Amino acid sequence: MHTPFNAPHTVDTLLRVVQARDAEVTLLRLTIDKLTLQLLRARRAQFGCSSEQFDDAQLTLIEEEPLDEHSTREAPAKKLVAEAQRADRHLPEHLPRETLTHQPSTVVGCGCTTCGGRLREIGRDVSEQLEYVPARFKVIRHIRPKLACVSCQTIFQAPAPSRPIQRGLAGAGLLAHVLVAKYCDHLPLYRQSVIYAREGVALERSTMADWVGQTSALLDPLVARLGRYTLDAAKVHADDTPVAVLDPGRGKTRTARLWVYVRDDRPAGSSDAPAAWFQYSPDRKGKWPRRHLDKFAGILQADGYAGYNQLYEQGRIVEAACWAHARRKFFDLYVAQGKPAGSVTEEALQRIAELYRVEADIRGSPPQERRRQRQARAGPLLDELHAWLSATLSKLSAKSDLAKAIGYSLTRWQALLRYRHDGRIEIDNNAAERALRGVALGRKNYLFQGSDAGGERAAAIYSLVETAKLNGMDPEAYLREVIGRIAEHPINRIEELLPWNVAQQWRDQEQERLAA
Repeated sequence: MHTPFNAPHTVDTLLRVVQARDAEVTLLRLTIDKLTLQLLRARRAQFGCSSEQFDDAQLTLIEEEPLDEHSTREAPAKKLVAEAQRADRHLPEHLPRETLTHQPSTVVGCGCTTCGGRLREIGRDVSEQLEYVPARFKVIRHIRPKLACVSCQTIFQAPAPSRPIQRGLAGAGLLAHVLVAKYCDHLPLYRQSVIYAREGVALERSTMADWVGQTSALLDPLVARLGRYTLDAAKVHADDTPVAVLDPGRGKTRTARLWVYVRDDRPAGSSDAPAAWFQYSPDRKGKWPRRHLDKFAGILQADGYAGYNQLYEQGRIVEAACWAHARRKFFDLYVAQGKPAGSVTEEALQRIAELYRVEADIRGSPPQERRRQRQARAGPLLDELHAWLSATLSKLSAKSDLAKAIGYSLTRWQALLRYRHDGRIEIDNNAAERALRGVALGRKNYLFQGSDAGGERAAAIYSLVETAKLNGMDPEAYLREVIGRIAEHPINRIEELLPWNVAQQWRDQEQERLAA
């Protein structure tokens, strides 16, 4: 019998060949799993919905799942239809009503067409229809008569009213509308120019860009005061997201960042106003958050970005990690594997879901009560989860994605555990991720910022828009008010123009109106 030239001649040699082949097969399987996971994430980023629902009829895992920077699609059409079917059919009471009475055409001016008798009303059917009146431009003419004294010829004239932009044509309402359309409704300036042209008003994109820049400069003192308020908290949420910026010298775009710092202690029963402060940087180097947080001392709730590490090492800032990020590692694998029942990823999601159930029950409670409940209810769950993760990791290849997902949690365990011992801390960093949702949606419509200065302007306007929304205000109404007042407002009383203070002024004015 012929023996191949490279065939093993001993049992030991054969075993070594088999082991080598097994190692190659294992490596190939890990590579396939990794590529499959990367493909899934890419597809979710481009086509998938934003939610990360866990398929279990018994579990509502995270009620307010955030949009991360890679998944920004709107909810599926089926979900929107279902919500519309459940919506209240009554139209809002605050809308103005226009009444149209429809008389039967055959009886107007005469009596009954059958016998000629007099008609009397015995009832009426009333239905309502929602209509839309298109927004419109108007021109305000400022007339200042000159009056001269007939005796001494002294001339009197009212001073010219201030304008948001010196010698500018745009009023406060138009400037607010342009800003909100761009930064809240995600309409680039060139699209706005087309829309306004349909209404017979020619506004060049370059003209509106100048308005945005000058208005942003006008609002700078207010944004700076908002930043000081935000970082004056004992705990701040932080996150960042990429934005493309035009790089004229290279004829292409480069990746910059928008950072957000959120103060929101309402889940811990605080009555302090929530706020979001945005900052722009041309790259993602760690020096930027260190610069932003130079005067902050307290708890920083953030993801695992290494650029924060130096802040933690200095000792004045305490790290609190995010369970939503830890969970996402398992969820991506769970989906990539086809959502297998009884899998490690499914069990990890179930265990984390139990932690969120505790949070749902104590949301809005004061810190002391949240700490007591977490110690009693979440504490044992966390201890069991740590033991289970450690035991599971010991059985896995260090190169597997599942091992990496578990390692993400275990290497940050003390930071993930910190919320258990401090009722001021949240279980996750969703407050910051929600604040970045508008940025993520907006960059789908405008492909890039024109310059670093444009990025800084965007950060300023996002700060005011998102803070207004956090305080339950209409961003356009708020900006209209502020832009109309800030040019003449004393700089030492700038805090009066912060969103929650303006909201209180509106409430006071409404009470005075009702009392009059």
